[in-house]
Amino acid sequence: MSSPQLSVIILAAGKGTRMKSDKAKVLHEVFFTPMIRHVVNAVLPLNPKQIVTIVGHQQDAVQQVLQDFDLDFAVQDQQLGTGHAVLIAENIIRRDIDTVMILCGDTPLIKAETLDRMYREHRAGKAALTLMTTHLDDPTNYGRILTTLAGKIAGIVEQKDATAEQLRINEINAGIYCVDKEFLFSALKRVGTDNSQNEVYLTDIVKLAVERGLSVEKVSTDNPLEVLGVNSRVELAEANKALLQRRNIDLMMQGVSMHQPESISVSPEVHIGKDTLLEPSVRITGSSRIGESCLIGQGTILENCRICDHVVIGPYSLLTNTTVDAGRVLAAFSRNP
Repeated sequence: MSSPQLSVIILAAGKGTRMKSDKAKVLHEVFFTPMIRHVVNAVLPLNPKQIVTIVGHQQDAVQQVLQDFDLDFAVQDQQLGTGHAVLIAENIIRRDIDTVMILCGDTPLIKAETLDRMYREHRAGKAALTLMTTHLDDPTNYGRILTTLAGKIAGIVEQKDATAEQLRINEINAGIYCVDKEFLFSALKRVGTDNSQNEVYLTDIVKLAVERGLSVEKVSTDNPLEVLGVNSRVELAEANKALLQRRNIDLMMQGVSMHQPESISVSPEVHIGKDTLLEPSVRITGSSRIGESCLIGQGTILENCRICDHVVIGPYSLLTNTTVDAGRVLAAFSRNP
């Protein structure tokens, strides 16, 4: 889909204190790749006219891992809230843009199809603001969606500012928005810091839109995992597991067999031919190419290898940067010749 009037803002300035790390949160790898790159890759199929990444903590390192993308950057020197971060981008957003999509750099499971559906529905509904929601059995730490008796969106309340009654709401803000550009920046200039964090909340623009009688819509996803925000090592492991599963399902649909796929790790660049069997705890990475009708034994690790057709590699082998000719049979515990 081509989106010539769309600009995307990716929020990636935070420290991620709950990660307990010296490394910026968005630089932590999820399934072989810094999580911020997963987010950019999900945005690219929309073909937006512009992608702006808001950086702050370890800004040079974040820009370094994104250097091969065509991105604009804006710097948030002080962590004054999500609304403040978006406002920093105002002078960078191109004049001919009419819609701004906003999402966080710590949502590595978001799919391009979901973002595309949201943008299409936002345009079709001619809304001033569209937000993505989902339902959680345990909505702790997420902003709750407030609705009227008629089911219309009335606002969003953050966990730390919610009443006991509001905390019982299980429809949550997924942190992804499509907003009319003119409304977005005019509204953010009116948002105050009257909250427990003394920050400019991006979510407050929802209430302002409602007060002005503007159209506020929502797009819901029935897959909460897709909008998971990675804020801790536990969530990092959860996201990695989800992407590993997504990758292995794709491989199996292409004709690759796996025993105990949850234990098998195949990086995104690897190609594996049909009718090849991967036994438990196999790890294949780098630019490896595996032919058809091969057997890769349990616990084997392959890195940057070319394995031709009809090869058998015995269990617990370790091969790097090597080629195995067609039809060969390698014993267990094989190493590079």
